[in-house]
Amino acid sequence: MSAPLFVAVDGGGSKTDLVVARADGELLGLARGPRSSPQLVGLDGSLEVLDALLAQASLPAHLNFSDGSVAELAQLLVAGVDFPAEEDELRQAVERRGWARKTLVGNDTFAVLRAGTERGWGIAVVCGAGINCVGVAPDGRHARFPALGAITGDWGGGYDIGIAAVAAAARSEDGRGPKTALEQAVPAYFGLETPQELAEAIHREAIPLRRIDELPRTVFAAAAEDEVAAEIVDRLAAEVVALASVALRRLELDGQPVEILLGGGLLQAGDERLTQKIEEGLHKIDRQAVVRIATSPPIVGAALLALDQLEAGAEAQERLRRELGEEVDRLDGERSADG
Repeated sequence: MSAPLFVAVDGGGSKTDLVVARADGELLGLARGPRSSPQLVGLDGSLEVLDALLAQASLPAHLNFSDGSVAELAQLLVAGVDFPAEEDELRQAVERRGWARKTLVGNDTFAVLRAGTERGWGIAVVCGAGINCVGVAPDGRHARFPALGAITGDWGGGYDIGIAAVAAAARSEDGRGPKTALEQAVPAYFGLETPQELAEAIHREAIPLRRIDELPRTVFAAAAEDEVAAEIVDRLAAEVVALASVALRRLELDGQPVEILLGGGLLQAGDERLTQKIEEGLHKIDRQAVVRIATSPPIVGAALLALDQLEAGAEAQERLRRELGEEVDRLDGERSADG
């Protein structure tokens, strides 16, 4: 008799991974598509992405979730799902599609945490399109943040770093701010010569404003020798430290060997200054904290959380981590080859 099916989703602000697998750890299919955060594409837009990915991931096993196949569990961890009401909305919408007998919905930060630790508790800070943090105590208590951007006091993520760089470049050019290498580097990224040319191109929509979130690597590169760029990187490090330290305090985990996982594109980029500043800041707060950059992709965490719910053993979890990790590496390799 085949082990029960499950569906797991890591839905981010830039891309979405969806897995169909079995409770014994057998990977049946993995599909990758565009962002599915309801905060960015709306609930209907999110469901449209998920429907397409579920059909794609089901093909290798000849499953059809729109015509009879039913999983035991659907575990969805999605960016922009920050309040209980939002979790309920997405859960009910997926339940109406009949994918699974049980549907669980949460924020994607939980996927980063579970992917990076076998303890089942700790703290994860995610910084990609935006910034967020989650903490889980050994007794199951959670520490979370709304993570709605500026209206909830957030600063961090690709757009915030990018707009800070664009502003610094403009102020360097016209004299309102200090001179910075970003004055040349930022417009050059877009094939332009001056910040004023870039401002006009964005204003006239020749360059979409959303492309500002492509600039963090330019900032990281400049920070090694440029004080203004370094200040932007240091501010991001301080925000990460602030989130993690508050989570530690809320969960009363200060002074314990807590694992703090750094996930998301910006924190996993491997920028030496950023990582060093984060580690220094967290160790000032808690010398015993273990700070690590997440290496397993979040979809692995989403799938492992599904196996936790299905009470799968260590052998199944190891098999899934291995098979899914290999498939993600293959997809990433194809993406790199395509440029």
